[in-house]
Amino acid sequence: MSAGNFFEDFRLGQVIRHATPRTLTAGDVALYGALFGARFAVQSSEVFARAIGYPHAPVDDLLVFHVVFGKTVPDISLNAVANLGYAACRLLAPVYAGDTLYAVSEVIGVRENSNRKSGVVYVRSTGFKEDGTEVVDYVRWVMVRKRDEASPAPEPSVPKLPSHLHAGALGNAVPVLAIGEYDFALAGSPHRLGDYEIGARIDHVDGVTVEEAEHQIATRLYQNPARIHFNQWSEGRGRFGRRLVYGGHVISLARALSFNGLANAFHFAAINAGRHVAPLFAGETVFAWSEVLDRQEIPRREDVGALRLRTFATKDRPCADFPGKKGEEYDPAVILDLDYWALIPR
Repeated sequence: MSAGNFFEDFRLGQVIRHATPRTLTAGDVALYGALFGARFAVQSSEVFARAIGYPHAPVDDLLVFHVVFGKTVPDISLNAVANLGYAACRLLAPVYAGDTLYAVSEVIGVRENSNRKSGVVYVRSTGFKEDGTEVVDYVRWVMVRKRDEASPAPEPSVPKLPSHLHAGALGNAVPVLAIGEYDFALAGSPHRLGDYEIGARIDHVDGVTVEEAEHQIATRLYQNPARIHFNQWSEGRGRFGRRLVYGGHVISLARALSFNGLANAFHFAAINAGRHVAPLFAGETVFAWSEVLDRQEIPRREDVGALRLRTFATKDRPCADFPGKKGEEYDPAVILDLDYWALIPR
């Protein structure tokens, strides 16, 4: 048996090939849709996707991200205290039902915490198709328990990460589209790139209550075995007294809710930065709102452009007054602060 890696097991430059490869099927896609209810037309309709130039409806970008993330958990974060954040995440190629994904990670930073009970590990993880095509890469940092508090600390090394990705680095996961065939009525909104002003705020209005079974089924879908999400026997004796909802579940809920206001922002292209501000538990209701941080054309693309969005998710608090962050303090209801790029027709 394996107890997973603890903080002192990681070293700078270490490369980990993760088990096990995962073939995504139409059933996985349908289950993901049932769990989150995302309604973006390109991922929902074979007919819509083919009409604008895809060979098939692509797999939802966040399902791809979560499956690759799930591959890394047994080696990186089985003994995590918390997943702290993301940066420099790019969706690099479309994925279709029938594709097989696998993942590789490199340790790019380590830093012991002052209490000597845990440390922060920085990893760059990359997901590949079976033919070696890169489909996603990202950096995340996670707080991991030590096996032995008295073990010596490694020399601290914290990587320098970009504050955001530039629009020129986006778009490879979207084929050149026949935007003239894009049916805005069927997509659910008339709004294109030029209709969104920098600084605009969008309340996505709806709320979704998370059920205990739902978040556990979703996390199993990604083959993510982190015990904090499943084992009430152990978690009932832990810090929170109950199972914690996987942070990626919140990202997917916020993304699905964003359809109301961003229906044509069909491709989740990159994460610039992300932070899980507070935990979510079953029985709590998630709301979301977004701010437009930037609007960019993509070099050599006449069909789509990029919106840089900052989405806040809250629990048990509607977002009509846009609760977020003031100075260094978050509104007590905020659970997610996500800065990302989405592609939208020009």
